[in-house]
Amino acid sequence: MRNFFEALYQEIIGFFGFGRLIELFQSGDYSQLLTLHGIMGVIAPIIPLLLFIEIIRSIFYKRFKLEDYKVPFLTFVFNRFVSRFISIAAVAFCIGLFEKHAIFKTSFTWYWFIYGYIIWEFSHFVYHFLAHKIRILWCLHSTHHAPETMNLSVTYTHFFLEAPYADVIRTSICILAGVNPPMLFLIMFIDGTWGAFIHVGENIMKDGRMGFLKKIILTPSHHRVHHARNPLYIDTNYCNLLNFWDRLFGTYIDERKDIPIEYGITRPINANNFWDVNFGEFGALWRDIRHAPGILNKLLYIIMPPGWSHTGDHKTSRIVKQQFWDAQGTPVDSGN
Repeated sequence: MRNFFEALYQEIIGFFGFGRLIELFQSGDYSQLLTLHGIMGVIAPIIPLLLFIEIIRSIFYKRFKLEDYKVPFLTFVFNRFVSRFISIAAVAFCIGLFEKHAIFKTSFTWYWFIYGYIIWEFSHFVYHFLAHKIRILWCLHSTHHAPETMNLSVTYTHFFLEAPYADVIRTSICILAGVNPPMLFLIMFIDGTWGAFIHVGENIMKDGRMGFLKKIILTPSHHRVHHARNPLYIDTNYCNLLNFWDRLFGTYIDERKDIPIEYGITRPINANNFWDVNFGEFGALWRDIRHAPGILNKLLYIIMPPGWSHTGDHKTSRIVKQQFWDAQGTPVDSGN
């Protein structure tokens, strides 16, 4: 029983990111706060604490719904014991495999940090774009888009194999582009923290546009748009912090005040069912493959975009968007 409570204590400490802070207090060496290790230890608990505050506020204002947090929590617990070990191994494998083939070497300096962050955002864009455009990868990524509300618990809602394949793509691109591995870990930490924050719900941040910052970075408003199933919003804002690559590739869009966001995915889904959220898209893909005539069509269902059909009756995001604009008559500026 003692071992059980010890394990439970360690999981709670691990979830809230208090481990480094406890080590700091126990050592009494506060000079660590001047080091990168110390700074990361202080920052780590921010997102879990914001999630805790978000839940408390929703309870206080009588807006708390258990179903909004149930599946994200179950998914987090499942991933806690599976995904993180695979992901760590995947990153280490890619660094070992590709570092010797880098186009050039960089150092841990501020100017290479800027370069590294731009490359990291590009690698994140590539992984994220492919996750929306290749059916089998969408099956992995759709778990994250399944919740029909937005709150910080959504940041923990990922299929257990998504992080490993995402890290293979992102790490490989960065290492081949010469990003210094220690600097890459710092970038991952910063980008991961911001990537968690942009899922903040209206209980903490009613208007997620963040004023003038929306012109420079991807804000919670932009990411709320990314999680929308509205035809206008679908498959946009793939970046995490810098919006450069979205602007360059034409996938950037602002939230419009006249089009309220509808969260979730377009497939009918029970967003409160752990199995449907995590495996429902695989089931839908399998049904399409099973009913498709010929080997080629079966393979195409795996690699073509979600919504592709061997019958020609496609419902891909591009076609859905075009139908939206056709219904509008004349395209309207997507800004505010």
